[in-house]
Amino acid sequence: MAKFGELIQSETPVLVDFSAEWCGPCKMMVPILHQVKDEMKDDVKILKIDTDRNPRLAEKFSIRGVPTLMIFRNGQSVWRQSGVVSANDLVRTIRQYSAN
Repeated sequence: MAKFGELIQSETPVLVDFSAEWCGPCKMMVPILHQVKDEMKDDVKILKIDTDRNPRLAEKFSIRGVPTLMIFRNGQSVWRQSGVVSANDLVRTIRQYSAN
């Protein structure tokens, strides 16, 4: 499997969902992320990162609560928000950071 740093090196926005198995709001994000992917197709890549299984990655990005969503483009973090975010808000935000 590719390393995280390689996965976020992309012209296409990469939405990363930092979550945990035990987190109720994280479970609410699952159908929202499916909806975003269905609508945006190849215009976005979506990664789910379990913070319990990847504590170093969570620490590197100062993840203090889950879910925390981040958008990366060309390896750089361009947006971040904690908590549940609606599909419409995510699509609108991702489009702001898409290649024109």
